Amino acid sequence: MFGKIKPVKIRSCSENRKYGIAAKDVKELLKKACNLLQVPLSGARVCLYEDGTIVTEEFFPTLADNTELVLLSKGQTWSGVVCDISQLLDTDRHADSLIEAAKGLLSDEKSSKRRKILTDLLQNLEDRSELESREEDEDWFQGVDSRFKTKSAYMKYNCESRIRGYLKELDDATKSIQKAKVRAEFLKTSQSLTEMLKTAKYNGCYFDRTEKQPDRLCTQEGWFTCQGSFDEKVCKSLHSINPYGSREGRIVFSTWNLDHRIEKKRTVIPALLEALQNHRSTDINLNYFYQLLFTRENLKLVHIVCHKKGSHNLQCDTKKIYNNATKDLKAKQKPKVKKRRMT
Repeated sequence: MFGKIKPVKIRSCSENRKYGIAAKDVKELLKKACNLLQVPLSGARVCLYEDGTIVTEEFFPTLADNTELVLLSKGQTWSGVVCDISQLLDTDRHADSLIEAAKGLLSDEKSSKRRKILTDLLQNLEDRSELESREEDEDWFQGVDSRFKTKSAYMKYNCESRIRGYLKELDDATKSIQKAKVRAEFLKTSQSLTEMLKTAKYNGCYFDRTEKQPDRLCTQEGWFTCQGSFDEKVCKSLHSINPYGSREGRIVFSTWNLDHRIEKKRTVIPALLEALQNHRSTDINLNYFYQLLFTRENLKLVHIVCHKKGSHNLQCDTKKIYNNATKDLKAKQKPKVKKRRMT
């Protein structure tokens, strides 16, 4: 086998074009490849395109004819097909040509799996997130009320609507209250929380990419990342989406959830109702319940797959339910235990 002329396909790590070369060993292959691709011979080496395995003199005779190889100059590395994927994702350089190539492949593709991959690729490559106004990207605004002139304004409204929905659920809880006195205190509490929420503009800033970084949940370009289910620190699937990029992205984003870690219906609202059974609204730590119901202190943005709908089994912090003045009063009201005299 040694000394037999072997045909291979060679390319550089920075270009996709391949060249056919025939050589009897690695030394001859390197000499021809370096001359062809104008790479310095000193420090050059050859590896497999598939996984980056370095081709040695002993390994060379075992290669199949026309094996795809990559020529590396001194200091360069190649980790396999993933390197090409990385270059493909460099959309600033390759977007236009990739879009045309993907459309051509998609028109003739029969495999459902490959069609899905090509469709997802096109969706991301044809990203129009840099466009903001209705005039610039009319397709994005299809089905959106005409009063919204920019993407950010609509996304802010979208978030406000979700938060308002939580407020409505709080108001609906009054129907379950039997005692008129408790109902009255609950309504006072609800009104106070509503005023706090109005002051914060219903926290619409979470979805608005024009807001400052600490306030928004997305990047300046509009990318959102799943924060993982309530019992995880991060999303293991690394879900991400940019609803600013396309109409489809905007619609799909509506399936993402702002999930309460300490559950709103099962835990937070019942805890508030219980606290008001024997206390006035002024005794309640409104800031704590406001954070639990309406803020990122207790809300996580999650992909629908990461939204676990079973019981979270997390409870409110009993030390934070009442304000400090009420805590001090309750401490004073605790009955003192009389000590018995020793006889």
